[in-house]
Amino acid sequence: MRPPRPTRPRPSPSHPLVPPSREEPAVHLLAANENPYPPLPSVAEALADAAGRANRYPDRAATELTDRLAERLGVPAAHLALGAGSVGVLQHLLQSFVRADTDEVLYAWPSFEAYPHLTDIARGTSVRVPLGPGAVHDLDAMAAAVGEHTRVVIVCNPNNPTGTTVPGADLERFLDRMPAGVLVVLDEAYREFVTDPRSADGVALLAGRPDLVVVRTFSKAYGLAGLRIGYAVAHEPVAARIRAAAVPFGVNAAAQAGAVASLAAESELLSRVEELVKERERTALALTDLGLAPAHSEANFLWLGLGERAAEFGAACAEAGVAVRAFPGEGVRITIGTPEANDTALAVAAAFAPRP
Repeated sequence: MRPPRPTRPRPSPSHPLVPPSREEPAVHLLAANENPYPPLPSVAEALADAAGRANRYPDRAATELTDRLAERLGVPAAHLALGAGSVGVLQHLLQSFVRADTDEVLYAWPSFEAYPHLTDIARGTSVRVPLGPGAVHDLDAMAAAVGEHTRVVIVCNPNNPTGTTVPGADLERFLDRMPAGVLVVLDEAYREFVTDPRSADGVALLAGRPDLVVVRTFSKAYGLAGLRIGYAVAHEPVAARIRAAAVPFGVNAAAQAGAVASLAAESELLSRVEELVKERERTALALTDLGLAPAHSEANFLWLGLGERAAEFGAACAEAGVAVRAFPGEGVRITIGTPEANDTALAVAAAFAPRP
């Protein structure tokens, strides 16, 4: 007999999608997983040019960007669907595939805060499966929770807010266990920060898996969070349904221009990613030395499972002029920023180190 599914009826997000610290003055913003570096000169130039044509509608099909992405990923253009960030793409997807209150969207928890919110918008029912040891997806428990009403399963890899990944071999076994007709969404918003060779590339897994969708974004590694541009890679029938649900002209001209310019400057941008990864490792080691070892992260943030001290830590950071993302009763997510910003967070963390 299949074990009971750990489901809750139509939950709302446990925490606001926009961190409260956004409304407070802070010297260092380490709450929203933003890239701390401004656009490259070539990208800024493309944005300025697009601003000069703001009186015109954008290309509704985002033709140039779609073609560049198809070339970059090695997939047909018909396998792509764009939206206002990965959140926009996910909204289009859920509105296409979730059709009734009884339809379930299954995901790990804690994970990306938008999942329950987007499920509510689509009038579906959330099924949350607790993370396993090490704050990693418990794929066996997730597979066991799939039932007759499951329509979409989301795997956030690396997971937000913990930064953990699942090994590629485990992910492939999980995908092979999914029933036909259950859409699996692999949310790879932080894919560019992954250095673990065991981690799978979602796009490479698409072959022979018609029910798999990979979602990525230009917000994080490419530093275009303010422009809202993301995309899905899927087999043509699925991609077409996502595009059909999209708001007309939903990807603005500046976002398209910025993304095209970012792809052209990709090697320069990814050198910044390498620097952020070095800072991630330095900061993680410093926290470990303090006795506050974070979960192993492959993203641009670190997770401290502080439990009941999470809110206190967040308040102490705010007092010191650094905004972090506190999940009361659970933990704290610290975005990797500049060395100065990270050192400010570390100074606060020193006061929370376990006493000998």
